[in-house]
Amino acid sequence: MTEPIHPQARIGHVHLKVADLDRAIAFYSGVLGFELQQKFGTQAAFLSAGGYHHHLGLNTWDSLGGTPAPKGHTGLYHTAILYPCRAQLADAVARVKAAGIPIEGAADHGVSEAVYISDPDGNGVELYHDRPEADWPRGADGSLAMVNRPLDIDKLLADAPR
Repeated sequence: MTEPIHPQARIGHVHLKVADLDRAIAFYSGVLGFELQQKFGTQAAFLSAGGYHHHLGLNTWDSLGGTPAPKGHTGLYHTAILYPCRAQLADAVARVKAAGIPIEGAADHGVSEAVYISDPDGNGVELYHDRPEADWPRGADGSLAMVNRPLDIDKLLADAPR
């Protein structure tokens, strides 16, 4: 049997191929609020939260002017951005709505609340916050029992910081 990965291992960043670097920066920085840390000419940029070197890499090395992957093909399903609390998720959703970006889905998974959108290149983006682990739904045997219930966006937005 293979030993499980170390429990402190994390997925540190995502690097996306984009068709238009400035358009992608406008979305991830201008709408979602990530800070531009470094830009390599017109081909790549690195953005983060809190001054980290990068949580998001964006590049046009193999995708300048490209089109989104067609439905039914393999690839990235979505990038998930974890917010520290429900209020900060609500703030992110308010930014998305103010920018006129369509919300494609919203779900209460029991362990988390999530809102689904797409970036300008058609990449899926999940905006979510986790509930405290003590509140996660569990089966009679103690195993995780995630759900997929509708999430009320208006009720979520009521929790946005003013």
